[in-house]
Formats: sequence, C-alpha cells, structure tokens
Amino acid sequence: MNKLISLLTTLLVPVALLFLPLRLMLTPAFPEIEYRMPGFPNDSYGFTREDRLEWSKVAIEYLVNDAGIEFLGQLTFPDGSPLYNERELGHMLDVKNVVRPVLVIGTLSWAGLLGLGLWAWSSKRGQAYRSGLVRGGWLMVGLAAAVGAFAAVAFWQFFTLFHSLFFEGDSWLFEYSDTLIRLFPLRFWQDVFAFAAVFAVGGGLALALGLKPKIK
Repeated sequence: MNKLISLLTTLLVPVALLFLPLRLMLTPAFPEIEYRMPGFPNDSYGFTREDRLEWSKVAIEYLVNDAGIEFLGQLTFPDGSPLYNERELGHMLDVKNVVRPVLVIGTLSWAGLLGLGLWAWSSKRGQAYRSGLVRGGWLMVGLAAAVGAFAAVAFWQFFTLFHSLFFEGDSWLFEYSDTLIRLFPLRFWQDVFAFAAVFAVGGGLALALGLKPKIK
C-alpha cells in the first residue's frame, strides 16, 4: 500500500504543478503583466495596449466560461467588421475544447493529492506520501528541463509540435494581420512557456529539496 500511495503521488505532482501556471495565465491579470513586459512587440496593424488588454481579456473569458463561440463571433471593430474571421473562431472553439478538460484534470489532480495526503495521514503512511511528493518534484524538474531545453534551442519546432498534438492540420496558423496574432504574437507564447517552465521547476525543487523524507 505504501508503494501505491507513493507512486500515485509521484504521478500526480507534475500534473498539479503544471495546472497552476495554466490557471494563472487564464486570468485577466496575466495580459496586464505580459503586455507590459520589456520589449513586448507593438502591433504594427494598430492595436494599442488598451485594445489588446480589452480584447485579450474577452478571449480568455471565453475559454473559461460556458458560452458558445457566438461570444466571440458577435464582436466587431468600430467600423462594424468582425473582430475574428471564421478560421480564428474555429480555432478558438478548438482551444476551448482542449482547455476545458485540462482544467478538469488539473482540478482533479489537486483533489487527488489532497485525498492521498488525508489517506496517508489517517493510515500512518505519511512517509510514503512525502516520498511520493519528493519523487514527483524531481520528475517535474526532469520533464521541465527536457522540454525547456528543446523549446530554448528550437522554439518554433517545439511550438509546431505542441500544436500538432492538440489540433488537426494547420488550423492554428494565421495571417499576421489576423486578430489572434495581433493579440497573441509569438513573443506572448514564448513568455507563456517560460513562465510555466519556471513555475514547474520552482515547484518541483521546492518539493524535492524542501521535504527531504527518509526513504526506506
């Protein structure tokens, strides 16, 4: 039973640690910080920072609410033209279909860790649980280091591979003049993955080095 508790805890830790930065990035606070980062590129087609903040927050809200794609489809520029074209709307629907189960899985991972912790504590198997947290921390560090190294050396190839795992064909590719690219240029996604990697490595190291259980 000790091995089962430790193994399950080890496997849940990376999922839980990756969920936290994702959830933080799906809040209005993230674009407030991101668009003010030094060197963040201006939109050559005319969006101001205030425009980006307004529309990006609506896009993020769509990903976490229960509304249909008409939530974005009804948005227009001041001249009455649609904010998003059909290709962009299709992609945002695909993204929502990925994000929603990920949010559920992330929440369940934290519930699972809490449940395992209570089970371990009540059955006097706390050492197995602590060992699982430490191993999970090291597993997170290893995974983040490997993925981070790939992304640092060849970000576009990493970005392409990432999208190929979740989306079909080239549905995620757009013109530079499209709203999604103007709101979320490549630099935005580089910072997203960097933030997730730093958070994951930091959390992993905190568990791996901070708990220090006696492994028998």
